Amino acid sequence: MKLFPESAAVQLEFDKVKELLHAKCRSEYARNKSKELRIHTRKDFIERELKQTHQFRQLLQNGIYFPNDYILNLSKDLKLLGIPGAVLSGEQLVGLRKLALSLEAIFRWFDKERRESYDALTLVIEGTYYEKAVLQLIDEVVDETGVVKDSASAELQDIRMGLYRKRNDLRRMFDRIVGKLNKLGYLSEIEESFMNGRRVVAVYAEQKRTVKGIIHGESDSRRTSFIEPEETIELNNDIYELESAERKEVYRILRELTSRMAIYAPLLTTYHNIVGEYDFIRAKASFGIEIKAEYPVLTDKAHIHLVRAYHPLLFLYNLRSGKTTIPTDLTLDAANRILVISGPNAGGKTVTMKTVGLLQIMVQSGLLVPVHPSSEFGIFKQLMIHIGDTQSLEFELSTYSSHLLSMKEFMQSANGKTLFFIDELGSGSDPNLGGAFAEVILEELARKHAMGIVTTHYLNLKVMANKTPGILNGAMQFDEQSLMPLYKLTVGKPGSSYTFAIAQRIGLEKRLIDRARQLVDEDHFKLDKLLNRTEQDLRQVEQKQKELNGLLKENDRLKKEMEVLMNKEKHRQQVELLKQQNRITEDRIVYLKDMERKLRQVVLDWRKAETSEDKRELMKQLQALLFKQKQQQSAEKVKKKINSKYQEVGGEIIPGAKVWMKKAHKVGEVKELRGKKAIVQLGIIPITVDLDDLVVVKEKEVE
Repeated sequence: MKLFPESAAVQLEFDKVKELLHAKCRSEYARNKSKELRIHTRKDFIERELKQTHQFRQLLQNGIYFPNDYILNLSKDLKLLGIPGAVLSGEQLVGLRKLALSLEAIFRWFDKERRESYDALTLVIEGTYYEKAVLQLIDEVVDETGVVKDSASAELQDIRMGLYRKRNDLRRMFDRIVGKLNKLGYLSEIEESFMNGRRVVAVYAEQKRTVKGIIHGESDSRRTSFIEPEETIELNNDIYELESAERKEVYRILRELTSRMAIYAPLLTTYHNIVGEYDFIRAKASFGIEIKAEYPVLTDKAHIHLVRAYHPLLFLYNLRSGKTTIPTDLTLDAANRILVISGPNAGGKTVTMKTVGLLQIMVQSGLLVPVHPSSEFGIFKQLMIHIGDTQSLEFELSTYSSHLLSMKEFMQSANGKTLFFIDELGSGSDPNLGGAFAEVILEELARKHAMGIVTTHYLNLKVMANKTPGILNGAMQFDEQSLMPLYKLTVGKPGSSYTFAIAQRIGLEKRLIDRARQLVDEDHFKLDKLLNRTEQDLRQVEQKQKELNGLLKENDRLKKEMEVLMNKEKHRQQVELLKQQNRITEDRIVYLKDMERKLRQVVLDWRKAETSEDKRELMKQLQALLFKQKQQQSAEKVKKKINSKYQEVGGEIIPGAKVWMKKAHKVGEVKELRGKKAIVQLGIIPITVDLDDLVVVKEKEVE
């Protein structure tokens, strides 16, 4: 991305973001990348970087282990490996071994399922492979501490075996000499030491001529002499020669191993970059978690749609201070390309502008940003900024001259892929003339389809934004009652500068404020007052809207609770119905089992019956049993049919009443009463029925 001026990133505090990211990096590779973080303009590259950071953030938040524990800075070792004739030490080879182990763990981690779930992270190892031979070559020669193994060559094994024997011989002989001299009282308190790589005895200075050997030195007080005994000189010489031979053989082995490893230098360099790349992605993910960042939508056009956006540095500062950060919501698109923000000083205009600029740079650098995930960011190829006093002493330019020079560059270079930010457009000159130039500048930037944000106090720019297509007003809210800024952006309406309200807040005398009001042009004052009233009315509408939304949410909650209660009641009724059905079924099963038992008893009695009289008696029992069953079934059917049409009401039986005959299971009409009996008309036939066998009923209403 092209920046104007070159200090634009610093003015937007992108350097501070890079410093915070740098502190999260553990490897030298990642630190270098954080220092040289580039702002890209290719959608596929930005999308990949954002997705990688998002996926690693998911790993961190879900506590999923990723094998990037080793922090390896092996760039110098790898460079040395690629130089012909170079020799790596055992410690350096151990570092390369750890690098190979780290890559082995990473390749094992990316199984088939994870390659699909974390496709963006998989791209880092795409195009490379894991080479087992690297570990095998190192393990054949060097152990885990970097010491060359005895088995590295037959010559080294023989040398070390010889050294082992000679050192044992020297130890036994030296112990005898020390014991002998100790008995004679020649040795000082320390008894023995090492000098010039050779084992010596510590003898009192007055006895140094008595003990035969080579004097290697004296103590600082000259009371003790260090002597190599004559008996051990030859053994020490043999050990010295063997140690020299060991060093030469180890050097030869390491040189040969380095030569064999040199063919893998490019691959190991790739491994080193992969480990560093994952460390850099981890640092970005960790930083994203710290600032509560999200993965926004990316579009390949000039477009900005911010939902609940925060300035990351302001968010961290307020978090440490225990303050609340007010989010920003705004949209710049093809229909509304330029936002003119007005409002009181120290109300948050510049912070809002810097928030948009910094978040845009962060996104195009592959960093997650503190916004709602539904936010959308387009891609811009040029970012231009003019914030603060740019007076130049070097070129003898005034503030306004410098301002116009910057505006000239804006108008010449701006295009449809330009994002610009201008703080206090037109300031530094006569308000009327400066306001006129400001209108011209805005018109030209709008004509070139550039997208950006402008802050101003000029009323003419607020009026222009209302009537010019592609330009819209915005205002930073201000509480006129408490005379305090609210740091919240409202898009669509211009804002007042609250000049007199702020003067009142700082304690300026009322007579001076009133005098200033008199000097202001009446139309100008009326417009400013109208803006004040409009803004306060808008705040009241927003408050009412918030309360209405709260009531709607409460209504939805109560509705859901009612639905839950209704579902519970419906479920309870269904359970009761099933219980009743089960109870009827159980009674039916009991009845059938009883009937089965009785029928079996009849069959058994039939087989035992000897006379025809007994069999006739059994037949009567069987007929009675079966007839009673059939009669009960018929009675139940008739009863159900009557219950479906009539409802029992009870009460006194009088002529004209509808009655139900219990025994006959019929419904008729009472014609007359005769003592304890009644004449009931059943169809066309009148019959006499006992009053105890009758129940008053009425027809059910048809629903």
